[in-house]
Amino acid sequence: MTESSPHHRNPAESLVGSGDRLQLMATFVRIVEAGSLSAAAAQMQTTQPTISRRLQALERSLGVPLLQRSTHVMRLTLDGERCYERAKELLSNWAAFEADLRGAQEEPEGLLRVTVPHAFGQEKFVGPLAAFLRAHPRVSVEWLLRDEVRDFIAEGVDCAIQVGEPTDPSVVAIKLSAVPRILVAAPSVLSGREVPQDTADLQALPWLALRTYYRNEITLTHLESGETRRIALRPVVSTDSLYALRSAALHGLGVAVGSRWMLADDLAAGRLLHLAPQWRAAPLPVYLIYPRARFYPSRLLRFVATMREAIPLTIEN
Repeated sequence: MTESSPHHRNPAESLVGSGDRLQLMATFVRIVEAGSLSAAAAQMQTTQPTISRRLQALERSLGVPLLQRSTHVMRLTLDGERCYERAKELLSNWAAFEADLRGAQEEPEGLLRVTVPHAFGQEKFVGPLAAFLRAHPRVSVEWLLRDEVRDFIAEGVDCAIQVGEPTDPSVVAIKLSAVPRILVAAPSVLSGREVPQDTADLQALPWLALRTYYRNEITLTHLESGETRRIALRPVVSTDSLYALRSAALHGLGVAVGSRWMLADDLAAGRLLHLAPQWRAAPLPVYLIYPRARFYPSRLLRFVATMREAIPLTIEN
């Protein structure tokens, strides 16, 4: 047996020699769905002999008959039924792959609908949004302030930035960063006493609660030792707004646990004091989430890339 024998042929050479297998499979799928070779030829704007040659080439390549043909009847063999289902899936995946690659390269355009938590969406993330829009002037954005998206399709949302762990297993979730949280209070809360350095000195102070993340207790962790302590709370004010929490703290109503980025200016100006600075509440993870799909438009891919680069710098610095 010589080296040119089909039994010794390199697999890569076999693929090349059998022609465009994707085209052969697309032809086979069209034959099945059209109901005949002649109908498939008309739909594909070619001749019946060409369609017949492609079918024969696919059958030779696979080594099994796919169709049983008589004068009046065309019927799939068992192998043909399996091939038809797998070929449809393969062609669909290939089309999605090509579209995804094209989408990643094309200049993005069109409308992008994004939901963002209220605190971040009003202030902190507008800078990265502006950078994205300057880089892609053919895109427009609906910037929707919501803390949670329950149904992307029903709400017509492309993606969401979310604080907290995602609970929906059907979405793609990309962790962007984590928000450091610290304890603060207005100087009037301490009534002239020294700034508390330990959690034991916090229990007797009035407290504020951010209901989204802590209500009747909070766990603090020591930065160096890793020791954790739980503090029971009877909050003077409970709110679901980070801005309202900050305002209540500035008015001297109690101790608050809030995002470091939002409180930085007040700390620098002395309007708030950093209590027990060696103790922190657990940082809050920030995710960018969007529904799973076979194809993503370039405007979404570029937005995700921009946020992945910008948000860690925005939150952590």
